[in-house]
Amino acid sequence: MTYLLRVETPSVEVYRHLRVAAGLSPKSVDAAANGLAGTWHAVVVYDDDHPVGMGRIIGDGGTAFQIVDMCVLPEHQGLGVGKRIMAALMERLVDRAPRTAYVSLIADGKARYLYAQYGFAETAPESVGMARQL
Repeated sequence: MTYLLRVETPSVEVYRHLRVAAGLSPKSVDAAANGLAGTWHAVVVYDDDHPVGMGRIIGDGGTAFQIVDMCVLPEHQGLGVGKRIMAALMERLVDRAPRTAYVSLIADGKARYLYAQYGFAETAPESVGMARQL
C-alpha cells in the first residue's frame, strides 16, 4: 500500500468516522466541529482517497500543546502509519513551537511504545495525568 500524508484538519465526518472505527470514543457533530476549529496542526493519512489515520495538535500556540486524536484504522495498524503521523506532528512542533513549550499526550495501551520513540516519557510518580469526562 502507498500512503499519502496530507497536512490538513480532517472534516467532521472523517474525524468522527476515524475515531470510532479505530476504537476511540465517539464525538457528537457539534463537539467535533467545535474541537476541530481549535486545531493548531493536523495531518490525515490516505490509502488512495480513503482516510486511514489522523493526528492533531491543540494548544495555546506558545506554552502548552497536546497531541490528540492519534488513530489508525485497525487494518492499517502495524504498517508504519502511526509513525508517519507522529513524525509529521513532531516535525511541526520542532519547527514552530517555542523551545520552552510543554507538549503532552495521553498514551492508551501499547501506544506508549510509539510515543517513547519520539521522546515522550511517563511522568509518574512526580506527576500523573488526570481526566474528567463531562
